Amino acid sequence: MWPRWFVIAAIASVASTPAVAQPVKPGPIETVAVTASRTSQPIADLLADITVIGSDEIARSGAQSLTELLQRQPGTEITMNGGPGSVSGAYLRGANAGQTLVLIDGLRVGSSSVGATTLEAIPLDQIDHIEILRGPASSLYGADAIGGVVQVFTKRAAGDAWVPSASAGYGTYDTRNATVGLRGALGPLAFSLTGGGTRSTGFNAIVNPANFSYNPDIDGYSTQNVGVNAILPWASGQQVAVEYFTNRLNNQYDGEIGFDDRTVTTLTAWSVASRNKLAERWTSILTVGEGSDDSVSETGFGNFPFKTTQRQFTWQNDIGLPLGELSVVLERREEHVATDDAFAVTQRNTNSATGVYQLRHDAFALQANLRYDDSSQYGSKTTGGIAVGYRLSPQWRVTAGYSTGFRAPSFNDLYFPGFSNPNLVPETAYNTEAAAYWTSSYDELRWEARAIGYYNRVDDLIVFQCDASFNCLPQNVDRALLEGVTLGLDLAWRGTRITGSLDLQDPHDVRTGNVLPRRARRHGALQVQQQVGPLQLGLEYVASSLRYDDAANLVKLGGYGIVNLTLQWPFAKGWSLLLRGNNVFDKNYQLAADFSTGGAQAFAGVQWTP
Repeated sequence: MWPRWFVIAAIASVASTPAVAQPVKPGPIETVAVTASRTSQPIADLLADITVIGSDEIARSGAQSLTELLQRQPGTEITMNGGPGSVSGAYLRGANAGQTLVLIDGLRVGSSSVGATTLEAIPLDQIDHIEILRGPASSLYGADAIGGVVQVFTKRAAGDAWVPSASAGYGTYDTRNATVGLRGALGPLAFSLTGGGTRSTGFNAIVNPANFSYNPDIDGYSTQNVGVNAILPWASGQQVAVEYFTNRLNNQYDGEIGFDDRTVTTLTAWSVASRNKLAERWTSILTVGEGSDDSVSETGFGNFPFKTTQRQFTWQNDIGLPLGELSVVLERREEHVATDDAFAVTQRNTNSATGVYQLRHDAFALQANLRYDDSSQYGSKTTGGIAVGYRLSPQWRVTAGYSTGFRAPSFNDLYFPGFSNPNLVPETAYNTEAAAYWTSSYDELRWEARAIGYYNRVDDLIVFQCDASFNCLPQNVDRALLEGVTLGLDLAWRGTRITGSLDLQDPHDVRTGNVLPRRARRHGALQVQQQVGPLQLGLEYVASSLRYDDAANLVKLGGYGIVNLTLQWPFAKGWSLLLRGNNVFDKNYQLAADFSTGGAQAFAGVQWTP
């Protein structure tokens, strides 16, 4: 049942609208971001540490997975238990994978039982652009945003002409990919429809025969996905938008010799939103949606199903004030977990209220967030954030901020039979950061240099512990410190574009001093793009220092540096050829102990958009 406040808001929102329809003309997405403030803002004005990966960059990257695309972004490390379809995670600023909130078009789609989002089940076929917000953002989005937020935006309706598109490719390990799409308009209704799929025979995930789960077979994967988006502007300043996305991932993995273990995951998200301009400086956005993660692990010991359903209601009001802008957001999230295991509790509800105030006056900028979350399971939690900025000159600006965040314990942490603790409290983070940006040009050379320093203390970390009698339960016992500096440089000169980042960090356990598992003290990436006639050539270098696979820092993961190459050639009108080589020097490295990364790989594809 929809919340009473949501129904009342919907009636009030629609009741005060005029009756003349106007088409919607979407603006460029590469120059603005919404994740840092919940409203659209130019990137140059933002006070947060944010990266936008635009649709053009995704298209020419030739990447085969979202995780692979994230690997080369500032402040971001990844982990993968095998190939592109395997279990994956992203660490933002050294935080755990479960401390990174992942959204699809503003919706949560993660597993409430595991407490993380299956990144491997979000296909690039459906992605229009991505925004990465680094630093605690619970004061904007609630639980789980300790390291930051990765928000994926699916392909959107745009334009008034019918535009078909298609792509197909083939690569190493018999990897095949194909997508088809159609965008257009039927009168005032704009729509987008995209379908795609990938299949790969893959490679053996675990390469160490001494590993308990080793199985000398081939572990491949397949995906099938569909995305639909429609926008109907039915009156001046009024529109209704409908979005739907689903992807089915079938991924094989090593579990035991003699059985073809696999996990079949279906990720689905849908929403209906009404955007209404109620007054000259007042816009209301009412959204109802649902995200679900339906996963079944098929093993020699039987099938293990887990399904999370998250129904979500949001009413956001953006109001222009005489001085600044205010956003007020009311939300309700209803989580439900279904599994064969006898969980004592299978659902919880969270009601939230958020306020975001933004002020820009001459060279000064301010953003203040305050949020209150009330959960039926873990009680109430209040988080806040404040950031200020000052433009010292047209070339220089500085920012500073303080924010808090928290991560809610998962249903497995709280209720998994025999291995849970219903008395757990949320993990809590306290973050301070400061940044400096230098943007300038000389003749045809343009650049932006940036340095962001942060200090993030995380208390009440949930750690799985066993006592002398081998009674094992998760406990709120640890404290972590995530501190570091992210350096970045973007250069553009004629047909050359260079982007580089370097992270110097120390994510460690305060009690032991050990580095947190699978995180490096130094990692970075360099991307060079060169236009040569019609050809777009690309070189990527991704590097990381030594990491450890375990909390005791006994199992080493060696440092690595890999080189990727890309080529894009528009050989005819509407047609382009894309070539990509991953790890072209066949570097032997691991992102998780005993798991292969597949060595050198190549992919070739053709894209068509008339």
